[in-house]
Amino acid sequence: MDGAAYIQRITRSKAATTMQFAAKVWKILVGVKDALVLLLMLLFFGALFAALSHRPSPAMIREGALYLPLDGRIVEEKTRVAPLSLFLSGQRPDREFLARDLVRAIEAAAADERIKAVAIDLDGFGGGGLVNLQRVGAALDKVRAAKKPVLVRSALYTDGRMLLAAHGSEVWVDPIGGAMITGPGGSMLYFKGLLDRLKVEAHVFRVGTYKSAVEPFERTAASPEAREADKALYSAYWQVILDEVRKARPRADLALVTRDPVAWLAASGNDAAKAAQAAGLVDRIGDKVAFGQRVAEIAGGEAGQPAGSFRHTEAAALLADNPEDTSGRAIAVVTVAGEIVDGKAGPGSAGGDRIADLIDKAAADKDYAGLVVRVDSPGGSVTASERIRAAIERFRSTNRPVAISMGNMAASGGYWVSTAGQRIFAEPGTITGSIGIFGIIPTFEKTLANYAVTTDSYRTSPLAGQPDVFGGLSPEAEKVIRSQLEENYARFLALVGKSRGKSPQDIDRIAQGRVWDGGTARQLGLVDQFGGEQDALAWVAGQAKADKWHADHLGEHRDAFSTAVEDILGGDAETGEAQARDFVGLAGATQQAMLVRLAGDLSRLASVQGAQAYCLECTALSPAAPLAPRGSGWLRLIGRVL
Repeated sequence: MDGAAYIQRITRSKAATTMQFAAKVWKILVGVKDALVLLLMLLFFGALFAALSHRPSPAMIREGALYLPLDGRIVEEKTRVAPLSLFLSGQRPDREFLARDLVRAIEAAAADERIKAVAIDLDGFGGGGLVNLQRVGAALDKVRAAKKPVLVRSALYTDGRMLLAAHGSEVWVDPIGGAMITGPGGSMLYFKGLLDRLKVEAHVFRVGTYKSAVEPFERTAASPEAREADKALYSAYWQVILDEVRKARPRADLALVTRDPVAWLAASGNDAAKAAQAAGLVDRIGDKVAFGQRVAEIAGGEAGQPAGSFRHTEAAALLADNPEDTSGRAIAVVTVAGEIVDGKAGPGSAGGDRIADLIDKAAADKDYAGLVVRVDSPGGSVTASERIRAAIERFRSTNRPVAISMGNMAASGGYWVSTAGQRIFAEPGTITGSIGIFGIIPTFEKTLANYAVTTDSYRTSPLAGQPDVFGGLSPEAEKVIRSQLEENYARFLALVGKSRGKSPQDIDRIAQGRVWDGGTARQLGLVDQFGGEQDALAWVAGQAKADKWHADHLGEHRDAFSTAVEDILGGDAETGEAQARDFVGLAGATQQAMLVRLAGDLSRLASVQGAQAYCLECTALSPAAPLAPRGSGWLRLIGRVL
C-alpha cells in the first residue's frame, strides 16, 4: 500500500470515528430532549388529572364567612376556553363569574347557619353590567335581611364597584385609595379626518336617522340626532345608577361627590379615602389586613396563617351543597350573550348556528314546558340574528310558551331576536331598541392614485368584480347594497310591528336606530313588563300550567378540560393582570380601554362582515369584552376582498 492510499485510509477512519462520536452525542441529546418532554407531559397531565379529580363538596364548607374575591367580570354566560389559543398565548384567561351562580351562592349563604358573614374583595373587579350588578345587590340585601353582615373592600371604588358595595353593611377602603363616581359618558373616536388624509373612501350605508354606529367613519363629530339620543339614554342610565346607590345607601351624599369633585376632595385635605368616608360612600378606612382582621372578629380567625386571614368558604363549595332544584317540569333557557355572529361561536359570543341548534333541540324535546331566551347582546350579524329568531319561531310552532328576558342590553340584533317572543321582560336599566341597519365598505382608489398606482378592469356585467376595494364601487353595486339594507330594515320593522301589534309605520317612528333605556322602551311598547329571568320563567310556567317547574340552562355544560384549565390557570387572584388601584391607575386603565375601542372600531371598518344590526352606543355602557369574529350573509362577499 503506497503512502497516499494509507493516508486516505487513515483519514476515512478518523472521519468515520468522528461521525460515530457525533451520532452518539446526538442520540444522547435527543434522549435528553425526549426525557424532558416526557417529564413535562407527565407533570402537565398529572396537574390536569388532579384538577379533574378535584370537585367542591359539602364537606369543604367551613363555619365562617362566604368569601368572594371578584377578580373578574360578572357575565350572563362564561366564555369557552379554547385550549390551543390559550397555550399559544401563554396568558391566563380573564376570570368570569356567572351571574346566576353568584346570586345562588349568596342566597344560600343567607340561609346557611354555618355562614356568619359575606366578605367581598373588589380590588380586581372588572364590572358586570347594570342589570347583573342589581341582581347581585338584591342577593346581598337578602343576606343583610337575615341579620348577617356583608363586608366589602376595595382600594378604589368606581361606578360598578360602588353599585355592589352600596349593598354592604360595612364598606372598607384602603388608606391610599378612594372613590371616583363618574357616571356614563366620555369621548368617541371619529376617523373621517384620518380617512380623508389617507384618501380612503368609506362607503357608508345605513337605514335609521339615529343609527350612529357609522358616524365615526363619515363625520368628525356626533350628529345632532346622535347627541339627542345619547343625552336621553345616558341620563336615564345615570339616574338608575344614582337611584340604586341611594336606595341601598341612603346616607351617601352623591350630590357632593358628583357635582364638584374638586371641592369635595379639598374639604378632606385631598385625602380621597377620608373624602369617601365623609360622603358616606364607605364606612371604614383600612388596608387588606385590617379588613381581614375585622372579618375574623365575626367569622373566626385562622391559627398559624398570615395576618388578615379568616375562616371562610368559597362559592363553589356552597353551590355544591345547594344544587339547583330539578323537580317538576323543565323550562328550557337559552342564552344569547355577547356579539351575535355567524356560525357556531361561543359560549361567550352568540354564534347564530350554535344557538339555533340549541333551540331546535329543545323544540324536539316534548318534555320542556316552554322556553325562555335570555338576551344580553348589542347585536351583530343580521343573518345570525334571523337564524336565531327563526329557531324561536319554530319552537313557538309547537304551541308552547316563549318569553324573552332582557339582561344588560338587547339592542339592534338583540332586539331582532327578541321579536319572536310572546312576552318581553326587561329591567329599567336594560339598554334596548337600536332598530336599524348599517354596512361599511372602504375603498382605496384615491389612496393608490396618490402613490401613482392605477387600476384598469374588464367587466362582463355591472357587478363583475364588485365590490372593488381598489378601483371603487360601481353605481350599480352601491344601489344593490343600499337596496339590500333597506329591505333588511323593512323586514326589521315588520318583525317588530308583528311582535308589538303595531304597523311598520308606527314602529318606524320610534325606530330609526334610536337606543332606549328599559323604562322608556316599556312606555313605547317595545317591552311588555319589568322583570328578570325568574319573572320570565314564572310567566312561562303559568302559561304552561306547571305548578312545579325548574330551569334547564342549555349549552352551559362546560367540558372537563375547560374546567381544569380554569382551576389551574385562573384560580390565583394575585397572578392576574394589573388593576387600577389609585386615580392615576384609573386614568391609565381608561386610556387602555380607549385603545381597545379604537381597535374595535378599526376592526369593524376592515373586517369580514355582512349587514350589521349592531349598537355602537351600547359598548360604552357594558364591561369590556374580547372582540369576536363576525360576518356572513349576502354582504359577506364584500368583506372577502379586504
